[in-house]
Amino acid sequence: MAKATSFAEKAAKAAGKKGHICPTCGQHITTVKLVTSERSPVKSSWKFNQRFVAVCKCNEKEIYG
Repeated sequence: MAKATSFAEKAAKAAGKKGHICPTCGQHITTVKLVTSERSPVKSSWKFNQRFVAVCKCNEKEIYG
């Protein structure tokens, strides 16, 4: 049977997570899902484009608008 992990072990593991750091601003990079809507030229209906984007302090305003 597996050893049960305590809350202290879980909290220490979550606090010690290493992420990517932006070389420009030095902040942590967060990956978010960006959904944009575009009008289709053929059927004139709406199309939703989904992509994952890395966001940090230096490019936050460019992505969020």
